[in-house]
Amino acid sequence: MIKESLIAEFEKIMGKENVLTSKEALRAYSYDGTTNWVREPDVVVFPTTASEVAAVVKIANAERIPVTPRGGGTNLSGGSVPWLGGIVLCMTKMDKILKIDKENLSATVEPGVVLQDLTLRLAKEGLFFPPDPQSFLGATMGGIISENAGGPACVKYGVTKQYVLGIEVVLASGDIVSLGGRTLKNVVGYDLLHIFISAEGTLGVITKAELKLNPIPPAKKTIVVVYDDVAKAGEGVFRVLENGVVPDKIELIDNWVINRIEEMMPIGLPKEADAVLLFEADGVPEAVEKEAEKIVEITKKYGATDVKIAKDADEANKYWLARKAGFAAVFGKAKTVLAEDVTVPRGRIPDLIRKCKELAKKYDVEVTVLGHAGDGNLHPSILTDVGNKEHYARAMKAMDGIIEGAVELGGVLSGEHGIGLEKQKFFNKVTDPVVVDMMKGVKALLDPGNIMNPGKIWN
Repeated sequence: MIKESLIAEFEKIMGKENVLTSKEALRAYSYDGTTNWVREPDVVVFPTTASEVAAVVKIANAERIPVTPRGGGTNLSGGSVPWLGGIVLCMTKMDKILKIDKENLSATVEPGVVLQDLTLRLAKEGLFFPPDPQSFLGATMGGIISENAGGPACVKYGVTKQYVLGIEVVLASGDIVSLGGRTLKNVVGYDLLHIFISAEGTLGVITKAELKLNPIPPAKKTIVVVYDDVAKAGEGVFRVLENGVVPDKIELIDNWVINRIEEMMPIGLPKEADAVLLFEADGVPEAVEKEAEKIVEITKKYGATDVKIAKDADEANKYWLARKAGFAAVFGKAKTVLAEDVTVPRGRIPDLIRKCKELAKKYDVEVTVLGHAGDGNLHPSILTDVGNKEHYARAMKAMDGIIEGAVELGGVLSGEHGIGLEKQKFFNKVTDPVVVDMMKGVKALLDPGNIMNPGKIWN
């Protein structure tokens, strides 16, 4: 428990309205986007400036109180769950878009800015921030940077780390430092900036970020490709790419998800299809036309049963809305969902999908597959119920098999959700011990008291 005198100190720093200790508040901030990790904090605080963050962290460091930075809480690895109690440092009130520099294609934002709000604001200037995790309606920029989020468009544009020019961060000591800058090129000493990207809040608290932006492409086309075998759909991904076509998005939806989406919001997806691939080509109009034609040609050649180009933006938006609804469709159909985030080389996507099917049959569980097929990042999800011990045990074995299978195929544990609590037991198995020791050394240097999001990545 945190001493009442410290609660009073936090209230002096941020105001009583920004310090919560009620049972309801502690419960509300005890979980994230997962359904199987829950732990209540002792207090939830809402800083509004970097200096307030620094003041709270400095007290926490002196008292050795765990600090869990948190944004929208949409992550799927247990990363923002306060596993050792202590303070949840919720950054959602630091939500200002401080500057949009159209001339230099950059934006300066606070960590609590919601991605959707940023996207809408940038669109008015003809700009966009390419990383687009599907939790964009609630995901905040601090969390997006801390998890190195991706999304559908990263097949062409890359992930968050390619779009962070600089950050302001509060260290465990309470010091406020700036890393990186506003220029595209910056080779001034060690690249410390990128240590904090994907650190999952274990090294410090991001309080400001300078982002690289792109102009919105003048043209887009959506192509819907239908398959009678989900593994053939996986093959279709790398066949398109190996023929020199790089769409900005390639998304996969399997039969189970297709049918759940059609139950929720009928838009005419083929219910009998084993899988659908959604491609989006963007760029100058002439190039987009040629890319769309090439995608149709290649996918027909390699096993597609039907291919359709959306006739206009309205029809295209319906398909992408369906893809965005995919996780809602999955999570709405089970008390507990084990949502995976494995990534394999694109040529091994068919093998990973076959592995998922084998494990579903072996353990008699429902395994659905959707995800960012263009970069090999799939999200197999297992439907179960943590209250049914026997079924849950089988589901966990299937999940372990999926992760192990991805690694055996040359893949990695996580493409965009991080390690958090979810994948700790695999982290040490698949990571070189020397590398683990290097990471722990960085952690010990920057956070010797181990107060920043303790219990995450490794235990």
